[in-house]
Amino acid sequence: MNNSDLNKLNEKIIEKSKFIDSILVEISKTIVGQDEIINKILIGLFSNGHILLEGVPGLAKTTIIKTLSNLISTKFQRIQFTPDMLPADLIGTLIFNQKNGLFETKKGPIFSNIILADEINRSPAKVQSALLEAMQERQITIGENSFPLDDPFLVFATQNPIEQEGTYPLPEAQVDRFMMKLTINYPNKDQELEILKRNSLLINQTKHKTVIKLSDIKNTRKLINEIYVDQKIQNYVVDIILSSRNPEEYKIGEISNFIKYGASPRATIFLISAAKARAFMKGRGYVIPEDIRYIIYDVLRHRIIPTFEAEAEEVNSEDIIESILSEIEVP
Repeated sequence: MNNSDLNKLNEKIIEKSKFIDSILVEISKTIVGQDEIINKILIGLFSNGHILLEGVPGLAKTTIIKTLSNLISTKFQRIQFTPDMLPADLIGTLIFNQKNGLFETKKGPIFSNIILADEINRSPAKVQSALLEAMQERQITIGENSFPLDDPFLVFATQNPIEQEGTYPLPEAQVDRFMMKLTINYPNKDQELEILKRNSLLINQTKHKTVIKLSDIKNTRKLINEIYVDQKIQNYVVDIILSSRNPEEYKIGEISNFIKYGASPRATIFLISAAKARAFMKGRGYVIPEDIRYIIYDVLRHRIIPTFEAEAEEVNSEDIIESILSEIEVP
C-alpha cells in the first residue's frame, strides 16, 4: 500500500470511527472505570470475536454487556447457565403438534445477535458443547434441519474463578474458541466512591440511546479488513506465537519447562484481527506494535497452558507471555 492510499484510508477511518466516542460516553453513564475492559469488548465486537469475561462476583461483568447491547439496535439475549440446564434449553427442540401430527421446530434463546452466557462454567459439558459448536460453526442443528445463526452473532460469556462447587470448568480446547479472555479487577478508591454516589442517587438507572445499528457493525468490519498490516508486524506476531511452542529456537529456553502447550494458529489470526480493530478505534489505517502488545495478554492467556512445574513455581501464562515479549525484537 503506497502513502497516498494509506492517507486516504486514514482519513476514511478517522471519519467512520467517530461513533466510538459516543459509545464510550453512553457506557460511562452506567459503568464506572473498567475503561480498558470496555475497549477490549468493543474490539471483540468489531473483529467478530467471542469473549470470555472472568472475575469475582459484583464487578459489573453482566452490566457491561447489557449496557453495550442497549446501545446497539440489535437482538440481545441473556442466558443464565445452571447445573440442571439441557442443550434444548439453549438451542431449541422439536415440539409435537397434535393438530397436524407433525413435529415443529421451537428455536431456543441462542437465536439472537448478542448472547450473554452468564456463568457458563455452571452448565454441564453437553450444554457448553452446544454453545461452543454454535460459536464455531455459526449454525444450529435441531432434528434433521440446520439453521444459520444471525449475523452478527457474538457470545460474551462470564465465569467466576473463585467458586468451584457446582461448576464445570471449560476444557482448554473449548476455551480456545474465544478470541479473548478478559480478567476484570476491583475498582480503585475514587471509582468505588463514584459507584457509591451513583447508586445512592439512582443515577445507574439511566436510559441509553441507540448509538449504532447492525449495518454500522457490518460496515465497520469491512473497513477494518482494509487496515494495513506491514510484513514486519506479521513476522513479529508469528515469532511470538512460534516462541510459545519452541522457546529454545528463540533463545528463551529457560521457560521451556513451564510451557505444556503453546498458542494455536487461531491465536495468530485473532492477534492480527484484534490489532486491526484496535487501530480502527485509534483512528489509524495501519497496525503498529503497540496494538499487538495492547491485546496480546488477552488473546494468549488462555492459549498458553503452563506445566505442573510452572504451577509449583507460581509461574502463570501471563508471566510466560511477559518473558516472550521481553525477548522477541519489536519491529
